[in-house]
Amino acid sequence: MSVIAIVGAGSLMGRAIATRFAAEGFDVALIARGRGALDDIAAGIDGVRVGVFPADITDRAALTGALAEAEERLGPIEVLEFSPTPRPADLAVAPFTDAADTSVEALAPHIELHLYGSVAAVRQVLPGMIARGSGTILLTAGAVSSRMIVPQIANVSIAVSALRNYALNLHAGLAGTGVHAAHVSIAANIGQGRPGSEPDVIAEEYWRLHVTHAESDLFYQDLDDGPVQLSDRYTAG
Repeated sequence: MSVIAIVGAGSLMGRAIATRFAAEGFDVALIARGRGALDDIAAGIDGVRVGVFPADITDRAALTGALAEAEERLGPIEVLEFSPTPRPADLAVAPFTDAADTSVEALAPHIELHLYGSVAAVRQVLPGMIARGSGTILLTAGAVSSRMIVPQIANVSIAVSALRNYALNLHAGLAGTGVHAAHVSIAANIGQGRPGSEPDVIAEEYWRLHVTHAESDLFYQDLDDGPVQLSDRYTAG
């Protein structure tokens, strides 16, 4: 049985991606900090095994331990999807900063979450994927990771841009191994009523990327959604 691990699983895209892959027979491993929220997602998925593995993504030992436990309980991870979203409490500690005011201290927590978290997760599952000759790694961020410049949130933009660069380097470096890596940048006000911005619609793109291995850098934009507002810039989870 195939397994997808969703790191940073949230109530919007995390739930939708889990449901989409479950519809294809994938067992699902859900990883994020809050057990209650994960249990809620798991309760809505039928017909496959769903494992809940609470872990703080910024705690690398906890994150890699959760992925190891997921493989022990469910089997080898075929698809890794990584899409963390900071909570309001996190932003109270590490608030957004303007480009001119961004310091090492303001940047570090976001680098820890997005870049170091993704590298830790990938390193846990990648050796098995390479040994099996198959696998998909999908690293997700908001629109500021690629085509959108918002200087008011420069510290986050820098961190998720690094995530994108990592994904593209993985894609190139894994050529010929059977493992596909891709970056997904979502420019949409997710779940706000527009058909093209609904999570289940966007989740189809994740399934397509896994099945076709067609792209390494997907910029998803709902053209009917209008400009992405600053307050909505970061709803990928």
